[in-house]
Amino acid sequence: MSHGKSDHGFWHIFYTYLLAELQLHDDDVRDQLVSATRLSANWGEIRPGTREALLRLAQHYGIAVISNADGKITALLQKNKIADCFEAITDSGLVGCEKPHPAIFQSALQSMKASPENSLYVGDVYSVDYEGSTKAGMRAVLFDVCGAYRDSGKPRVESLEELEEKIENLL
Repeated sequence: MSHGKSDHGFWHIFYTYLLAELQLHDDDVRDQLVSATRLSANWGEIRPGTREALLRLAQHYGIAVISNADGKITALLQKNKIADCFEAITDSGLVGCEKPHPAIFQSALQSMKASPENSLYVGDVYSVDYEGSTKAGMRAVLFDVCGAYRDSGKPRVESLEELEEKIENLL
């Protein structure tokens, strides 16, 4: 995806394959699932140990969130008791543009008073997170919990703990 538009194509492909695997061929269900990815309330589960790992990272680095969301990501992070781990939270629903558009990365960098060349972005979708952040001048690593990018040759981690171990080499 390019031109700064959101990457609905990723979720369209993902749910098309998922539903095919389940032998459910229903375009309406797929389209509803794709639409639901934009609602921050649908991303409300965090892994055990997340807060502790974020706090450890925050002792050494300024950390922030950049999210393609609906203007409510801060409330969701507060509900999950991790909002205070971040110096800044940038929500596309409030900024007015979504990843991979460079403006959302620039907005976050500005709020952190950080330069792109001294920043590392961690994201889970190659075309939105990795490409978007690197085009904005940042270094990037894929947060690849399920191992989808193992053979990509791109920098990746499968957990926050692995990020903690590798972060110095990624910077």
